[in-house]
Amino acid sequence: MKRVFEEFEDESGTVTRYRRHDNGRGLVSLKATAHATAFIEATAYVEPGAEVAANAWIGAGSWIDADAFVGAGAFIGSNVHIGEGAQIGRGARVGSYSKVAPLVQVGDGVRVERDSRVEGRRVVAKAA
Repeated sequence: MKRVFEEFEDESGTVTRYRRHDNGRGLVSLKATAHATAFIEATAYVEPGAEVAANAWIGAGSWIDADAFVGAGAFIGSNVHIGEGAQIGRGARVGSYSKVAPLVQVGDGVRVERDSRVEGRRVVAKAA
């Protein structure tokens, strides 16, 4: 069986190749890692260098930017942007329509409410 890849070119002419993840059919860069048990919705993207751990859920229209990390069992709602190099802890929940800025660290089990903006280079504390 022949492997099928999808390619996208950005404004600067850089081409990124993606494959469809078996669980959800989301687009995962060939230079990213997504665990087989993670669910990645068909309209979600995982960029180069990013990692999605076991049993994580990535919702429709969400974008996991380059070098970001989504921990085991984390939930990323619909239309969420996880910024470049950001880290989402184990079991954390990021509500739909939220934006997590680059390099932000969201602790294990933390809940980010829907339509939130987590800005700057801050660490969002571990859930109580």
